[in-house]
Amino acid sequence: MAKITAHVSGMHCASCVTRVEKTLAKQPGVQDVAVNFATEEARLTVADEAADLEHLSESLKPFGYALHPKQTDVGSASPEMSMNHGGQHDHASMKMNELLDLKMRVVTILPLVCIAAAMMTWDIASSLFDGVPEMSYVTQEFFHHLLPIMASYALFVTGRPYLRGLWMFLRKGIADMDSLVGLGTVSAFLYSFIVTAFEQPLASYLDVSVTYYDVTIVVIGLITLGKYLEARARMKTGNAIKQLIGLQAKGAIVIRNGEESEVELSQVQVGDVVVVKPGMKIPVDGVLLESVAYIDQSLLTGEPLPAEKHVGDQLSAGTLNTTGHFTMRATSIGADTLLAHIIRLVSDAQGSKAPLQRLADKIASIFVPIVVVIAVLTLGIWLGVGSQYLPFSQALSYGLVSFVSVLVIACPCALGLATPTAIIVGVGRGALRGILFKNAEVLERLHKMNVLVIDKTGTLTVGKPTVREAKAGDGLAATEALAIIASLESRSEHPLGQAVVEYAKQRGATLLPVTEFKNLPGQGVQGVVEGNLYYAAGPGLLKQLGVTTRIDLTERSASTLITLTDGKTDLYAVALGDALKPEAKAAVTKLQSLGIQVIMASGDNLAAARAVAQEVGITEVLADALPQAKLEKIQALQAGGAVVGMAGDGVNDAPALAQADIGIAMATGSDVSIETGDITLLHGDIRKIAEAVALSKATVRTVQENLFWAFIYNVIGMPLAAGLFFPIFGWLLSPVFAGFAMAMSSVSVVSNSLRLKYKTIRYDR
Repeated sequence: MAKITAHVSGMHCASCVTRVEKTLAKQPGVQDVAVNFATEEARLTVADEAADLEHLSESLKPFGYALHPKQTDVGSASPEMSMNHGGQHDHASMKMNELLDLKMRVVTILPLVCIAAAMMTWDIASSLFDGVPEMSYVTQEFFHHLLPIMASYALFVTGRPYLRGLWMFLRKGIADMDSLVGLGTVSAFLYSFIVTAFEQPLASYLDVSVTYYDVTIVVIGLITLGKYLEARARMKTGNAIKQLIGLQAKGAIVIRNGEESEVELSQVQVGDVVVVKPGMKIPVDGVLLESVAYIDQSLLTGEPLPAEKHVGDQLSAGTLNTTGHFTMRATSIGADTLLAHIIRLVSDAQGSKAPLQRLADKIASIFVPIVVVIAVLTLGIWLGVGSQYLPFSQALSYGLVSFVSVLVIACPCALGLATPTAIIVGVGRGALRGILFKNAEVLERLHKMNVLVIDKTGTLTVGKPTVREAKAGDGLAATEALAIIASLESRSEHPLGQAVVEYAKQRGATLLPVTEFKNLPGQGVQGVVEGNLYYAAGPGLLKQLGVTTRIDLTERSASTLITLTDGKTDLYAVALGDALKPEAKAAVTKLQSLGIQVIMASGDNLAAARAVAQEVGITEVLADALPQAKLEKIQALQAGGAVVGMAGDGVNDAPALAQADIGIAMATGSDVSIETGDITLLHGDIRKIAEAVALSKATVRTVQENLFWAFIYNVIGMPLAAGLFFPIFGWLLSPVFAGFAMAMSSVSVVSNSLRLKYKTIRYDR
């Protein structure tokens, strides 16, 4: 199976989405297809033999659509092509050309709109207000001959896309936004043209002084203006990807044959020594080889202050060296860098569909045909029923106005844009804050999470053991005992042993030679130091040796203990624990303020787990938890009706991450946990969990607002446009106002989504 992502050209509204999806789904070998109106992308899963984009595009051509290759898959063969994102720029260029074309059409039609609108206003004002003079006969005759010419330009030049939409509707019975506008404006224009051409013969049947050339001009002008404003706003919704792509360095300085040389990014190889000067962007992922570096990681992590990096620390492509000159060794290049991975995740998430969007697309797909039926029925009722109470010429005139108004105001564009534009902005904002969503469904589902099971080691804690307390017993001086236990542990590769060695070095202890060293897995180590046999023992080995613990440590109950003994008595005791992340307590408090119950799960002993939980404010603890126990806990919570999130960083967390409704992985953790999780938090900053939940709530709230505005225009507008309130209040909606309302509905939805980029995210319920 192959996955294809392509840009779709020719889509005008949400109803186009369903048509493209249905057409592509019928092609041989196509297993799955999803089309996103806001991003204008199609994502297909096809059999390898059917992965022919040109053939798939041919199937859409009869309907006026086309597929264009998108080379933004950062995992493609060529790092240069991948990281340059040629397809992305091609599409941006295509969209910019479309925007310029729309702008030119707006610029040429707006003067005509102003003239027609001024005439309409003058005509209405003179009939309503005594102080406004009527047009003179000469002025009326001038505009009587000028308006048909202006309307012809508006319809056949500016309105060409709407005529194409109408032609497609007549040929294939396929209706979309353009065909609705085309049907309405052509009807108004043809009626006016017939009245003008056959003025004398029709004078006894119709009011030949009433024409709708001005309606044709103003409706086409306003809708084209609305399309331009919408397109310009939609281009801004995808700025997150542009910002991320803009993080890439243009080239790199590498040391080869002892000399520095500047090369293109695609020529950097894994293992190259790369020179990074002050103010330069780091070109590839790698490790620091020398010096101390201060790196601005704000666009990857959201943190404003530069991070201090030491020899051996990981550096990420796209981050900025703020001070000093250093060298690094390249470990990942091109498509394998963290930045490339982020771009891939953001692009995939922005192009995916949330459940609310699928519902909106379904409604939009059946909406247009229903509107055509309603418009025709409206005209028929005006002619059939209205003519019983009004003169036929007046009933026909009102019926035509209502027919055009219904067609124009009912466009489902806003409905199709309501969800995807908010999702695009929400995913993009998350990415720029170090929160990577795997897809749109996760972003929507996260706001429902009411329980979070959070791993201790590496999630709440830094995942690196440190010495919390050390104390000597009788028999050896503290400095001598520390040197002996550190010497034994220096031969061990266990993280606890390395923590003891680090502690000893910080206190100036000198390591001593060790002979007859022996590692005792799960129990400790032993060896001969200065002619005496010593053990660095855990509780189990101490018990075997029959040594009674006499050294009293205050951290005993919440720590792992290592005791130095000669087999007879305890000489030195060390309590080790995993340091709490500085932000852990604040993160838990924020989550609880969002109404989320936080449960800690740990493989550590109950005393140690409870000590950490108490420190951060968690009341429920699952200790001594193997992967199966964490999985079963989540299943039990789900069975009770909870929407459960799981946050973890280790391989042992992968089953629980997969089972949870929302899996949240730390980017500092294992690859398995990152692949399994639905959300990845860059640099393991758990404060981002609360921010992600708050962002999800804000995004869903924006979607709901958008859907409200999209529906309210139609719920209120369509009955008004059809003339439902005319018998009661004498209200009749002009097609001009219908066109304005339709254009503004799309613009308001996109603008509301853009507000999400700058909205303050609140950490409350």
